[in-house]
Amino acid sequence: MNPESTRAAIERVLADCGPVIVACSGGIDSLLLATIAHRRSPSTTVVAHTVTPAVPGEGTGRVVTHAERHGWTLELVRSNEFEDERYLANPTDRCYFCKTNLYAAIAPLRHADIARADAVIVSGANTDDLGEYRPGLDAAAEAGVRHPFVEAGVGKAGIRAVARHLGIVEADLPSSPCLASRLYTGTRVTEARLRSVEAGESVLRAGGFEIVRCRRRDAAAVVELPIGDRDRVTPALLDTVRAAMQAVDPELESLTLDERPYRPGQAILHVSEGSHARS
Repeated sequence: MNPESTRAAIERVLADCGPVIVACSGGIDSLLLATIAHRRSPSTTVVAHTVTPAVPGEGTGRVVTHAERHGWTLELVRSNEFEDERYLANPTDRCYFCKTNLYAAIAPLRHADIARADAVIVSGANTDDLGEYRPGLDAAAEAGVRHPFVEAGVGKAGIRAVARHLGIVEADLPSSPCLASRLYTGTRVTEARLRSVEAGESVLRAGGFEIVRCRRRDAAAVVELPIGDRDRVTPALLDTVRAAMQAVDPELESLTLDERPYRPGQAILHVSEGSHARS
């Protein structure tokens, strides 16, 4: 489908949903969904964004900027995953508990206004997500969340094409899941560890690296970069990254360049072969 046809298919799904509450993280998928939903029906669209240590500040900033610029009805909510020991223990299905808490925080928005009583929560999940290990989709199903991109048969390439067509500046924004995805399975989730990851990745992005992951396994960290970027890393740069991370988490003891190049899902251990979430 061309971008206009793809957008029309998405709008048909949204029309079937009626009033919607868009769960918007600040990535291009949910930003595009919020944009289309708002343009289609501003009066029946609410955009919900959760403020939590696991969401990078840049993501929150993008959502707020779009809301102010385009007149979205924006609701900032606080989910309670940091009060959920099942999430903090960081099992392989951590995302299930994260999304369970997220949708529980969004659901009460239906009662804030009589016009929202029948609102459907919608997410930016797309068809590319269906072949990956995504326990968050189970949480979405339990909460009655719909996925307009999936229902319209739209994957990541289609999302980016429509975003470019609509002039969304983040159309080519690299994927960057929540900060908790940077912690190896079994490494306890703490705010300090998440902020250290955010600080380290910010230094690397400022240095011109677009796709980067700072992974944590307890007190040790590794930097993952695509194979074409690895030769640009110097000991001095790693020292700078480590200092930025230690400034927010003194527990960090070491930082090295991972011996493997970046590949999605490397922080997830002990899942079935071939089933990795993008992270």
